[in-house]
Parts: sequence; structure tokens; C-alpha cells
Amino acid sequence: MKLIKDYTVIAAGALIYALSVVVFTSPNRIAPGGLTGVGTLLNYLFSVPIGTFILVMNVPLFLLGLRGMGRGFVVKTLVATALVSVLIDVLSEIAVPYRGDVMLAAVFGGIFNGAGLALVFSAGGSTGGTDIVATTLHRRFPQFSVGHIILACDALVVTVAGLVYSSVESSLYAVISIFVASKLIDVITYGTSRDNGKLMLIITAEHRAILKGILAEIPRGVTVIDAVGGYSSSPKKLLVCALRPRQIFRAMAIVKNHDKNAFVIVTTATEISGLGFKN
Repeated sequence: MKLIKDYTVIAAGALIYALSVVVFTSPNRIAPGGLTGVGTLLNYLFSVPIGTFILVMNVPLFLLGLRGMGRGFVVKTLVATALVSVLIDVLSEIAVPYRGDVMLAAVFGGIFNGAGLALVFSAGGSTGGTDIVATTLHRRFPQFSVGHIILACDALVVTVAGLVYSSVESSLYAVISIFVASKLIDVITYGTSRDNGKLMLIITAEHRAILKGILAEIPRGVTVIDAVGGYSSSPKKLLVCALRPRQIFRAMAIVKNHDKNAFVIVTTATEISGLGFKN
């Protein structure tokens, strides 16, 4: 039942994400970053189907970057990517694009984009693309955080979009759309908090498996602290991990997969300084 629920949520997220591209961003010359943004530009220049491009480009990225990732995450990401790709191309033939105010297109494109991605993330998946690129580059160059690499990729796509469309406004609208999407993901995930960091405290007897899973699948650093149960007096381990809001779902899934009885606390970190966050 949990798998059915997860894949239903992923399907809903893929549909909403596809609508953001077909109805709002692509018809109004807004490249929303990542592979979707690149596909939008190629569709404008050469009429390349956006969904087909996303699917084709993700194949080598999966082969390159998903080794070592958890099986569940890989399968869900493959399903989400395939659904997004197919739905974008199918809806392009039947959906009615919005061609009104471009600012509204940018805002609502970001809303649909963020809502779709938040649903996919909540079910333990991803839509591939720059997420895989960023994770792969981070493993090779750990001095660059995953978030910064994704931001750099989006900035490159947005800059190129301004050149392709010969319009500075197109780039500015894309920035607005990306900003709205990122904020909505955080709002759906953890309410209206403005903070961009979460602190996860995990008390468990299966610390080795959980530690290995977090380091391999997210990846984020984890601190292991010796602890003793106040009531039971039994020795335990306390894992402390700083995460981005969108990474909490994956970390929680890893914990529950190895220890369903783990005691987990997730709290907002007002400020996080150090490798992978603010210097």
C-alpha cells in the first residue's frame, strides 16, 4: 500500500510539473533551468520535443551518477523522469497554453513546478537532470555543495535563454519562476519557514547502516555521538545531520528502512555555516 501511495503521489507530481512546462513556461519563452530549460530552448530553436529530450539526456546521467544510490530512490526517480517526459509531450498536443500576462505565466509556472517537484520529493523520488549532475560533481569536487552546483547550472541555462530569445526579460522571468518554485517546495515541505537548513537528530541502534545510507544517497556529513538511554540505560548512538529541507524526505526514508523504531527529531536551523552550506 505504501508503494501504491508513493507512485500515485509521484504520478500526480509529474502531471503538475508537466503542466507547468506545457501551459505556462514553454509557450511564454521562459526556460525554468535544468534539463527542462535546455529542452525548452531546443524546442524553440529546432522544434525538438521537450519530453523526449529530457528522457534521452537522463539516460547517460542515470548510468553516470546513480551508482551507489538506494534501489528505491533509483526506481522512483526513473519512474518520475519517464512520466514527466511522456506527459510533457502528450500534453503539448492537447493542453491549451496560457498566453496572457508573462509575469503571471512566470509565477504560476513556478507554482506548478514547485508543487510537482515537492510531491515527487515527498514520495522519495527525484526528476533526475541537474540533481544527478550536481551529486556526481559533488562527489568528485566536495568543496562545491550540491545546492551551489544546481544554482550554477540554472544560472547558465537562464543566461543562455536570454541570448536565444534575444530578450533580457525572458531571463528575468525565468529567475522569478525558479525562485517561486524553490520557495514553494520549502513551503509545502516545512511550512512558511524562511530558513533553508534543517537539523536531524537520530537516536538508533542501527547507526552504521543509517550512516552509510545517508552518506551514499544524499550525501551529507553525519556526526556520531555516544548516548545512553535515560530510562533504559542502554547504549545508543546519536546521529546529527544538517540537511536542506528537500533532503529530509530521503533521509527519513533511509532511517525508517533500517530502523523503524528510531527516534528522530527534525528542527529548523536558523543558520548553518560550513562545508555544503554558508561559508
